[in-house]
Amino acid sequence: MPSDDTILEYRLLDRVRAIGGPVAVAYSGGADSALVLAAAVRALEPERVLAVTAVSESLAYGELSRARSLAATLGVIHLTPRTEELSRRDYRANGPDRCYFCKSEVLDTITALAHEHGFATVATGTNADDATDLYRPGIRAGRERGIRTPLLDAGLTKAEVRRLSKHWSLPTWNKPATPCLASRLRPGIEVTPFRLARVDRAERAVRALLAAAGVRVADLRVRDLGERARVEVDPHLVAETTALPGLAEALADAGFADRPYEVDSFRSGRLNSEA
Repeated sequence: MPSDDTILEYRLLDRVRAIGGPVAVAYSGGADSALVLAAAVRALEPERVLAVTAVSESLAYGELSRARSLAATLGVIHLTPRTEELSRRDYRANGPDRCYFCKSEVLDTITALAHEHGFATVATGTNADDATDLYRPGIRAGRERGIRTPLLDAGLTKAEVRRLSKHWSLPTWNKPATPCLASRLRPGIEVTPFRLARVDRAERAVRALLAAAGVRVADLRVRDLGERARVEVDPHLVAETTALPGLAEALADAGFADRPYEVDSFRSGRLNSEA
């Protein structure tokens, strides 16, 4: 009798093979898109797979280099086009549909580039949990463009994505979610290059302080709430982070010198529920 891991593998590879011809993967380097990329390589062979990572001000520092490393390991061509989300007024406005306008820009860019290279089909890492999330307007952008979603089609949840990724020895199996930097801004606060760079610098600084103190953190966000900043960490690390020497100075150096801050527990999608 096949193991649970083998059953997950069969389900996903069957969905990828059903796509048919060569496929371009909208590849952020996160656990979901990395698994789709690895599955495409297994099902279709590396030469029939293209990895495309959108690069803009909303991509957190270090994400591109890690994505490149895994793509090289998998033996696929990896393209990194520049995208211009910030040229879209509706994206900058940071309303409830910000992700829709972001994904529209990203998927239009990736699809056009994929077609130029002979790849008629584009797939994303949308999983079964994403489809039930009320705050995922970006999924609509994919549906409107006929983007394929093998994880969703195979019914793989986030937990199953991580399980199969570990089974395949992918380094992303336990990689914390790293959504775009715009997700750190309270809805209604305009998305600007300065604000994106500020939260990126702040997160790197806080992570470095925690590492220097010997504290391992999984989920870390610095939220720009307008009148103040909020550092969010794993719940059991809130007290330790609050007392962390140099925290106020690090946030000030990152660009939050004129803002008070608080430390609280991380919760995915928290700003959506607070809007």
